[in-house]
Amino acid sequence: MSSPLVEVRQLRDRIGQIVTVRGWVRNARTSKTRFIELRDGSGFIQCVAGAEVCDPESYEMAGRLTQECALAATGLVQTHPRSGAPELLVQHLELLGESRDFPITPKEHGIEFLMEKRHLWLRSKRQWAILRIRHAIAKAIRDFFDGEGFTLLDAPILTPSACEGTSTLFATEYFHEGQAFLSQSGQLYQEPGLAAFGKTYCFGPTFRAEKSKTRRHLTEFWMVEPEVAFAHLEDVMVLGERMMKSILERVLETKREELSVLERDLGPLESALSVEYARMTYTDAVARLRELGSDIQWGEDFGNDDETILMNAMDRPLWVHRFPKAFKAFYMEPDPEDDRLALGADLLAPEGYGEVIGGGERASSLDYLLGQISHHGLNRADYEWYLDVRRYGGVPHAGFGLGLERAVAWICKLPHVRETAPYPRMMGTLRP
Repeated sequence: MSSPLVEVRQLRDRIGQIVTVRGWVRNARTSKTRFIELRDGSGFIQCVAGAEVCDPESYEMAGRLTQECALAATGLVQTHPRSGAPELLVQHLELLGESRDFPITPKEHGIEFLMEKRHLWLRSKRQWAILRIRHAIAKAIRDFFDGEGFTLLDAPILTPSACEGTSTLFATEYFHEGQAFLSQSGQLYQEPGLAAFGKTYCFGPTFRAEKSKTRRHLTEFWMVEPEVAFAHLEDVMVLGERMMKSILERVLETKREELSVLERDLGPLESALSVEYARMTYTDAVARLRELGSDIQWGEDFGNDDETILMNAMDRPLWVHRFPKAFKAFYMEPDPEDDRLALGADLLAPEGYGEVIGGGERASSLDYLLGQISHHGLNRADYEWYLDVRRYGGVPHAGFGLGLERAVAWICKLPHVRETAPYPRMMGTLRP
């Protein structure tokens, strides 16, 4: 009778049973007893092959296994005497896939080499942990908005116009109709949905043709963008904080093993789950930055260094709100108490990390938007459909965008955003 085929994640419930596990050899140590670290995607298991238990042919095979060959291992599930973790006492091995001269060896490799081998680097324990945490964050986001009564309204990838500024668009020919652009944001397409659904969100890839090589920028990234009718700036900050705490709760509940692989200090994450987030106006943030040594002037947008300086001095996430209108998007609602400002807010992550959420209240006045379109040199014809939202039952509304990769970078405490995506797209990198 054949033994049941199980995944590594199920082995805790199989102690004392004979099972079969299939996976890839991460590492193998040869001595009188052979030790094989096997990975199947759900987790890692130590397989112990001893001559007294393992059949002779399998025992010999265990002494010549190569890195990343694929195996089926059958044996008794037992508990490791020190760690208490499950391990497999091997009785039989079957080679399912050969591997010769795997290029990413246990020695240190440079980042350029690893990025060129990204399709193989994904197999490392570190990348496995990061991308499983990314998966948990993405699912937590969807579960949060679905549970809050939002309707998923998918936004197109190809668009006729700019959302965040015409200088950062990727263009492509669109049949006989001229140029189309890869979407910078799905937000403009959420706003028409409000009169139909009240609360909507989209969650998908967005693109920015920024010639930036900083540790926080990708040219292709995923963003979730909720939009809420009858909402204002305050509602955005409340919703964004609740969403972030829901994400953190999910990760801390379900991804402790992966966080341990990354040696992530859980203290800041647990703190961000329990405390009320700080708030600071842009004007006060500029004053604070100057106290901390930045030479930023009022009216300038924050650079990466400014965000790092500010958040190294904070012990919790921080909402910075009411930015100068001059460097915010054309559709932002102006501050009724100071027409130099827009009712926007960014959530900055602590530990030196910067913006993970950007959003605010949208302009509800048709006349104001028409003036903004003219002021920014945009083609009014491209936005007539968007202006209809104000013509026919326009109401105050607000929303935000959360960059998935930046959230992953902070939660995993990664030095660079390039490890947060399976196949990151950066300036100068278009592979594999």
